Amino acid sequence: MIETLLAVVGRRVLSALELAGGLTNLLIQSILLVLRGAVSIKLTIEQMSLLGVDSFLIVLITTTFTGMVLAFQLSLQALKYGLESYVGAGVAISMAREFAPMLTAIVVAGRGGSAIAAQLGSMKVTEQIDALKALATNPVEYLVVPRFLACIFMVPMLSFFSFLGGVWGGYFISITQGINPIVYKESIKSFFFMSDIWGGLIKAVIYGALVAIVGCYLGLTTEGGAAGVGRSTTNSVVLSTVLIFIFNFPLTILLFGEG
Repeated sequence: MIETLLAVVGRRVLSALELAGGLTNLLIQSILLVLRGAVSIKLTIEQMSLLGVDSFLIVLITTTFTGMVLAFQLSLQALKYGLESYVGAGVAISMAREFAPMLTAIVVAGRGGSAIAAQLGSMKVTEQIDALKALATNPVEYLVVPRFLACIFMVPMLSFFSFLGGVWGGYFISITQGINPIVYKESIKSFFFMSDIWGGLIKAVIYGALVAIVGCYLGLTTEGGAAGVGRSTTNSVVLSTVLIFIFNFPLTILLFGEG
């Protein structure tokens, strides 16, 4: 019994280490190719449209309503304890530092990351990846780099619009709750700084890289036909989301620990 348990644990640890090594290796390869200028502008723009522009509406809806809920909860407590002058800043800082980059990345992971894994997984099981290699085409350069660049460009852009949507959604809800609109705006001016936005955008860049690399790696390592494509697609969303939450804590300490 103990030997069986140890064997299971050992396999899980080795599997996790193999995954971490594969993701790291693919990330390094992608960065080196970008630094060498091995970038297809056309393919990158196409992926920016597919992964970013097409996700704009759902990202905006998600984060706007998050800002509205946040403002509603803060307004209840603020009116109760006479802290109305902190509602606007609370919404803006929370959206910029945490909710905008995180929720944007999670939505992109669910919509774009799963699509990446499904596309590359389908190519893998139908041996199209092998065909690229036979034609002396580097699959990482041709398939991964455009998606990698698209995610690290578009997730921060979407995150910025998410921040705006959350702040304005919070503004309208705060007004309906009895918060003076001038007080809401002055609160943001007094306590909110550009460093909050920049910190959130840095997070978004890292989250975008995570989403792209996870989706590409799981797609490129897909096995088992159509069932394997389905597993890779599901695992891409789950793993990306988990890594976003894990990375969020050290990034928050690093970027905002002194603030």
